[in-house]
Amino acid sequence: MNVAMLALGIAIATTVSVMGMRMYLLDSVDTELMSMRGSMGEAPIGVEQVDALGALVAVRDDSPPSSAENTDSLVRHAFFTALDEKGKPLAVGGFTPTAQQRALADAVGDPAALVNDDAPHDVSVAGSPYRVTATRLDDGTTVLLATSTGTLHDVLTKALKLGLVFGALLLALLGCLSMVGVSRRLRPLQDMVETSSAIAEGDLTRRVPSSRHPAQEVEQLRLALNSMLQQVESAYRTRERSAAQLRRFVADASHELRTPLSAIRGYHQLFDKGMLREPAERERAWDRMTGEADRMGRLVDELLTLARLDQSPELRFRNVDLARLVRDAAEDLRAQQPDRPVTVDADGTLLVHADESGLRQVLGNLIGNVRTHTPADVPVRLTVERTDGAVRLCVADEGPGLTEEDASRVFDRFFRAGGGGGSGLGMAIVQGVVRAHGGEVEVHTTPGKGLKATVTLPHLGARGTAQATTNAHP
Repeated sequence: MNVAMLALGIAIATTVSVMGMRMYLLDSVDTELMSMRGSMGEAPIGVEQVDALGALVAVRDDSPPSSAENTDSLVRHAFFTALDEKGKPLAVGGFTPTAQQRALADAVGDPAALVNDDAPHDVSVAGSPYRVTATRLDDGTTVLLATSTGTLHDVLTKALKLGLVFGALLLALLGCLSMVGVSRRLRPLQDMVETSSAIAEGDLTRRVPSSRHPAQEVEQLRLALNSMLQQVESAYRTRERSAAQLRRFVADASHELRTPLSAIRGYHQLFDKGMLREPAERERAWDRMTGEADRMGRLVDELLTLARLDQSPELRFRNVDLARLVRDAAEDLRAQQPDRPVTVDADGTLLVHADESGLRQVLGNLIGNVRTHTPADVPVRLTVERTDGAVRLCVADEGPGLTEEDASRVFDRFFRAGGGGGSGLGMAIVQGVVRAHGGEVEVHTTPGKGLKATVTLPHLGARGTAQATTNAHP
């Protein structure tokens, strides 16, 4: 587009300049012709005086001028022709009309029109361009004055060619520069195409590289595209991770449910075949089936709890005294394990906007882990405090702790450190409930130095604040 516009501009500029030059040069030629016409027309002479004096012999020569003539003038090859009343060339100075003079007389046609016209006319004499005018002497003789404009046309032709050559060179240069500039500016777009193709082939880590001197719009597009690709990759990784977790969850749940079902089915077959004849054996089998059924029921309840947490449930938010819940949980632990030293740092009242049943479940699972995975005489410390606009609940024990690898998987579903007891869903439920309140839970542990679980809740939970309007109860 730029090259086409420049070509049009060069063509217009060249045309205007050549036309202006032609007008200027023709004006110079016409001025000299009209000066000669004026001088001859104003002189009180006729053709006889001209013939007698022979003053015009020098200018009758129709041969090309020598280099000694006025080479700076554009009035070249000038000559005249005297015409009779019928428009036929007359002999002047004893010389008969030349072929060129006769050709001029034939080319003019109507000499009277030239006499009356104030400007010379263009005619072609023997194939050459001339400017011609006419004047009338005192005796009525018409004299044609003509000069060649071949030199003028040569100058215009050379100027036109020079303009076209320089214009073509300028166009070629602009075309090359435009191609280089467009290629440099389009390089970021080519990088985007290459990146998109690589991503389409499965390489989600590819990003559009930054160019050295990018245009502002292209750089904005690059940043937006990279941001979109980052989100796409993150969403894809999350989906893959979620799918893998779902597969593992289904497999673990099937395994956990199969164990109690197998035990119940085995004892039922013993009953059905009459192999349990002693009352004590039947009672023990019945207790085992009841225990396995209870275990399976608890496992199903915990799975349902996790499923509800995954669906972002609407919790029943209200002002809850977290310090009271901690003291109640400590009393329950003392009742279950009287020999365990329990320290509570939860005096007074500490209100938090939360779901009370959810917080009780968090405390129950954390203390249940301590009770299950540490000896009964290991000290436990329960602490609750408000710091920096947040509420922190800590449950710390001095038990065997966890290895770094186990600590990184403590919130995985069905994970049991060291193959211990429990369903392996307790800490996953704790994490789900805490995140539903807009908080975070962390575990700090060192092998042989105990474990500390810290639950951080916002003063007014981010989720609780939004849901309290429709779900809070007094």
